[in-house]
Amino acid sequence: MRIESKIPDVGTSIFTVMSKMALDYDAINLSQGFPDFMIDDVIIELVHRYMREGYNQYAPMPGTPELRNVIAEVVQSSFGRRVDPDTEITITSGATESIFSVISAFVTTGDEVIMFDPSYDSYDPAVRLNGGIPIHINLTDSFGIDWDLVRARITTSTRMVIINTPHNPSGSILAEADLLELERIAEQHDLLVLSDEVYERLIFDGATHQSVLRFPALANRSFAVFSFGKTFHATGWKMGYVVAPAALTTEIRRTHQFVVFSVNTPIQLAMADYLRDPDHYTTLGSFYQRKRDFFLNEIRGSSFEPIASRGSYFQLLSYRAISRDRDVAMAERLTKEHKVASIPISVFYKDHTDHNILRFCFAKKEETLAKACRILRAL
Repeated sequence: MRIESKIPDVGTSIFTVMSKMALDYDAINLSQGFPDFMIDDVIIELVHRYMREGYNQYAPMPGTPELRNVIAEVVQSSFGRRVDPDTEITITSGATESIFSVISAFVTTGDEVIMFDPSYDSYDPAVRLNGGIPIHINLTDSFGIDWDLVRARITTSTRMVIINTPHNPSGSILAEADLLELERIAEQHDLLVLSDEVYERLIFDGATHQSVLRFPALANRSFAVFSFGKTFHATGWKMGYVVAPAALTTEIRRTHQFVVFSVNTPIQLAMADYLRDPDHYTTLGSFYQRKRDFFLNEIRGSSFEPIASRGSYFQLLSYRAISRDRDVAMAERLTKEHKVASIPISVFYKDHTDHNILRFCFAKKEETLAKACRILRAL
């Protein structure tokens, strides 16, 4: 039997590789982005209640009305945009499914999609699986966007721009000026914008999350993607949602219904109840900033150089003062010989740019972070 892969260059993701290596070598896993602490008991009890009450069958394809209604309220209070819960919000099986369904619905053969490296590893394959052409543009040395370079790369085939703020893996964030510039470019060239905002609540140092939903002209041509897994420390539940204008949402749902149809019913109902208390999500920035600051304090005096993290639950560390090995080799050595697993960021670049930087996840218990940092300080 002849098999011709549509994406033959795609292997096992770096997250799977490094997490397996951490397990194999009994290393502290600061690689894959998931917490090692429990989620709120309130959510567990809510899910349990709805399961016991019999809410265990298919949810409506777009999501339960209860959850979509609450999300609409949260969007308005957070970003000042009124959205219709019936026609502009779709509940998905995690943010990755949102991203795939959006790209599948709107990208066709020959369409170019601009993305910024280092970029999350699902963007490029999703574009190529749908016949599109990924256009990779490297971020600046400070992990910002050079908008003049973006303009220079736009062609008559450009269909979409993908942004990610707060940014994985760098922890940088886009400013209001960035979104206004993107709005001008998107309107001038009639582009769609896919905005990956899964770390929206994890913003530090008094900054404000600049969602595409804050900018009316931009919101009218954008898909804003969010994640309950990232927000509420439950990555294994694979629960997210996408907000987009009604005409765009109609097309997303055409794809979504044939990818998963609908997602977990009792969790949707539990999330609807949980979101009714703003304290459950408005305090997350300070919660994770304390973890970031704890991590930075614990590595003080080490030879690693921190690179500012303004959001997400990732911290980049430069190891140039320790070694000039390529980052993949350094990450492997750190895991195997020193028992701390991280992620090399060159794997997020199409051209494998290597700045001798590793990504560490600080969404961990303090004792986990302290143990890892004792090892890092000794290098």
